[in-house]
Formats: sequence, structure tokens, C-alpha cells
Amino acid sequence: MPRLHLGAWVDSGVDFLQQHLSWLFDAISALVTGLYDGIDAVLSAPAPLLFAGILAVGAWWLRGLLAGLLAFAGFALVDAVGLWEDAMSTLSLVLVATLVTLVFAIPLGIWASRSDRVSAVLRPVLDFMQTMPAMVYLIPGIIFFGVGVVPGIIATIIFSLPPGVRMTELGIRQVDAELVEAAEAFGTSPRDTLVRVQLPLALPTVMAGVNQVIMLGLSMVVIAGMVGGGGLGGAVYKAIGNVDIGLGFEAGISIVILAMYLDRMTGALGRQVSPIGRRTLAKARAAATGAAKVWNHRPQPAYAISGAVVLALVAGGLNTFGGSAREDGPAGAADIGKGRTLSVGYIPWDEGIASTFLWKELLERRGFKVDARQLEAGALYTGLAGGQLDFQTDAWLPVTHAQYWEKYGNKLEDLGSWYGPTSLELSVPSYVKDVRSLADLKGKSGQFKGRIIGIEPSAGAMAILKDKVLKEYGLDAEYQVVDGSTPGMLAELKRAYDKKEPVVAVLWSPHWAYSSYELTKLEDPKGVWGAGDGIHTLARKGFAADEPEVAEWLRSFKLTEEQLTGLEAKIQETGKGKEQQAVRAWLADHPEVDRLP
Repeated sequence: MPRLHLGAWVDSGVDFLQQHLSWLFDAISALVTGLYDGIDAVLSAPAPLLFAGILAVGAWWLRGLLAGLLAFAGFALVDAVGLWEDAMSTLSLVLVATLVTLVFAIPLGIWASRSDRVSAVLRPVLDFMQTMPAMVYLIPGIIFFGVGVVPGIIATIIFSLPPGVRMTELGIRQVDAELVEAAEAFGTSPRDTLVRVQLPLALPTVMAGVNQVIMLGLSMVVIAGMVGGGGLGGAVYKAIGNVDIGLGFEAGISIVILAMYLDRMTGALGRQVSPIGRRTLAKARAAATGAAKVWNHRPQPAYAISGAVVLALVAGGLNTFGGSAREDGPAGAADIGKGRTLSVGYIPWDEGIASTFLWKELLERRGFKVDARQLEAGALYTGLAGGQLDFQTDAWLPVTHAQYWEKYGNKLEDLGSWYGPTSLELSVPSYVKDVRSLADLKGKSGQFKGRIIGIEPSAGAMAILKDKVLKEYGLDAEYQVVDGSTPGMLAELKRAYDKKEPVVAVLWSPHWAYSSYELTKLEDPKGVWGAGDGIHTLARKGFAADEPEVAEWLRSFKLTEEQLTGLEAKIQETGKGKEQQAVRAWLADHPEVDRLP
């Protein structure tokens, strides 16, 4: 059967849309960003525990006293683990996605319920939207809207739209036909029949659809974190990339608390707005006695609203008059940045982490605010080319990242190499005596369980390994390259090394692993890996004109191998999540690096 170039056609279509409808995508991005920023500003303004109190009052009113206490305890836990701001960002993302989804889902559901033809057309479209892997939506999202919260919200809207449409249609279609006929017999217009009969009776099902939209939105937050969406999803993605079990658990439990709160509150709200639900609740309250009556006590709406307003006023007053404690930035000649924000992207490679947090510290000492985002390589270069990021310090050129430079080079500024030359290689522990070159791997796949432990699949080293190295040495039939992450590869290397098990892993030089373990770099007699790269700093187009001083600092920046490996080792020694603390300690011993021109 002839090859169907479906992917090429889709690429052409995306390029066409990008060229001719960029104005529309910019408008959508501005609208979604405005909604998100507005909601996030409202949610982040009160002090955490006071806002937790407001949310707890809402739970008390809708579910009872026990639900209110549990809600407060849950949100207090989120604040206690230091993820309150991330949680509010995630809640903002979910609320924006839910609001926009319902604006489209409910009218479409009503239309489908009133027309069998519309329902038949919508059904396969909704099936396609819901069964397509959610991560696929991020690819055009990044291209059309760049990195950040917008592609995450758009992908969430597309993924969560089907249940909103289906449940609305189902709820209306399930309304007793005799009731509809009776309304029509009394001369009620179709519009009044919908508003006064069908929708009120369909509300429990519609609210169940709203609940499903919210839950699917929360399931997307981790995926949104992969493209710079931030929030708890960003924390989970960072934990995955760094194999940080503690951060992963804290972010995961915070998402669970948020999900449980939204699930219980939307379910209770569905019962409140439904006549049948209100009658059921009234019967349950009348039947309750003793302790059950205390724990299920619900205040009158006026009291609940009054309590929430009082707490909101207290929160606003503290925020306005007391303010939150903040560190004063540099003043005078040192305050070159004057609070301007610079966005820096990085791949979770050790030299990238080290150089990024080094520059974060250096720039913040000079009055800049630095937003450092961990991204996949593809999203990183797309964000740079689109202008959502200002610069990144870990571009391996001209070989390893050649595919990205070829695609985006005309939209980037190369500020020069700050370290080089580098090398890519496969390495084995030194106790594996009979393997010294890539050619020696042939016929020994059983010894290594047929695996080569890789890093991020988007990394240039992985593309070279799969497309060139394995084929040139005849290893592609024997070995499977295990895609993963740099921390995952290092964790597997440590595990195998501690047990003295044979393992072959993707590595590069310089890397602190060579000083921590006795490893053998496998020789490449055919030179397939290519010549060594330089580690370059790349910036968005126009960055040097906008920030000439910073651009000049980046151009003149250099590190020796001793300095770079020492900084990487200091970060490893200090521990995960304390990168900037490690940088400060390292700078105290290397003050010469802090003397920028």
C-alpha cells in the first residue's frame, strides 16, 4: 500500500493557519491570558489561610460543618507545604477552562438535544476529541500560542468539552416527554419550555457534566506543566524531570485536595439548584439527629455569605494595610533591572540547571526578576522563537541541537558559546571489562538486558543515537533505547553501579557523574557522534536591542571545566529544590564570576 503522508498534510495545514490566522491566535491568546491573569490575581490576593477560610465557609454552606472543617484543613496543608501560589494558579487555569468550555458546551448540548441530525454530526466529532491523546493537543497549541498557560488552557478546553455537551444533551432528552407535551398544550413557546421545564429538570445531569469538565481539567494540569503552564502541574513535571519523590508527593496531594473540594462542591451545588435535590436534602436534615445533626449542620445562605464577605474584607485589609513581607531588591547603581522580568527556559540537564540558576542569581542581584521555567527541548525552542522566553543557556551547537537551529535559527539570536568543546557518548561502569568501544557492544545485548538507558526523547543526543550511532555500528537490532529523563538515567546508573550490574547509558562531557563514578567512555572510532559542541546562549529575536547590558553580560560569560563541574557538584551536594542556595554558596567561593562588565 502506498505511503499516506497524512502527517505532512497536517504540517502544511498548521503552517497555513499560522501564516494567515496569526492575528486570530494573538487575539485568543490575549483574551485567555486576560481571563487567567484576572482570576489568578483575585485568588492570590488574600492571605492563604483567610482564603482557605472563605472556601471552608462555602463548603460548610453546601455540605455541612464537617465538610467545612476538612476543606480548611486540606487547604491549610497545601499552604504548609509551600504550594499555595501553585494551587491558586492551577485553580485559575481550571476555572478559565471550565468557564470557556461551558460557554460552548451547554449551547451545543441544547442544540443537539433538539435536533437528531445535529446530534448525529456531533457524536463522532466528540468521540474524536475525547479519545485523541490529550498531549497531542499541546503540539499545535505550542505552535499557535507559544509556551505558557494559554496552550494548556486551550488543550484543556478541547479535551473537556465532550462530556459537557453529552451530559447537557442527555439531561434534556431524559426529561419526561409528557411534561413537555403538557407545556406545549398550554401554549408555552419552545423557548419557555426549554427554560422553565426542560433545563430545571435536567439540571442534575447538566451539573454532573460540569463536574466532569472540572475533573478532566484537573487531569490536564500536569500536561499543561510540560509547556510552561506552571501551577501544580509545573511542580509535578519538575518533580518527574528531577526524580524528586518529595516534591512529586506534595504536588500530587495538593492536586487531590483541590480535586476533592471541587468535586464535592459541584456535586452539592447540583443538588442545591435542583428542585428534587432540595427536597431530598430537606428530608435528610429533618431525619438527622444527635452528632449527625451537628456535623451536617448548614448555615442559612445569608449567614454563609456574610461570613465569607467578612473574611474577604479581613483578607483584603491585611493585604492592603499590612502587606506581605518581601525582600528589598538592590538599590542605586546595582538596581540596573529596576524590577523588569526576564524569562529563562532550561532543559533539566545538569549544566543547564547550573547555568540557569547561576544567571538567575546574578540577574536578581542586579535588580531583575527572573522567571525560570523547566521545559522540554522542543517547547523551549518554540518558546524562544515565539518570544515567550528571553533566553536559554544550554544550546549545544552545531551538532546536538542542529535540528532546532535549522528550524528556528532565523528567529533566534546566538549570544555565543560560554563553554566548549563538549562530547556525547555512551558510557559503562569501569567494572565492565570487555567493553571499551561502541563496536564492543555488538553481540553483548544479553549482558545489558538489551537496553541503553536514555534521557529526554526530545534531546538531540537521543536523535543522533537512534538515527546514526546504532545503525552505523549494527546495534539497532540488538538494543532498545529507553526514553526517559536525565535524572531517571542517573538514578538507573546509580542503582546498577551500587549492585555492580552491567549498564550502558547516554552521557556527555562535562558531567559530574564522571567524578562520582568510575566510568568508561565508549570510543567512537567511526566518529558518528560528531565533533564536540560548544554550549551556547540563545535569545529571542530583538533581545539584545531590548536588554543590551544583559546581552553583553551573556556574550562575555565563560566558565572553565573546573568551575562548571564544581557548580554542578555543589548543586548535587545541596539537594533538590535548593539550586539557588547552592549557587549562592558557590559564588561565595568564586567571587570572580560575579564581576560582570
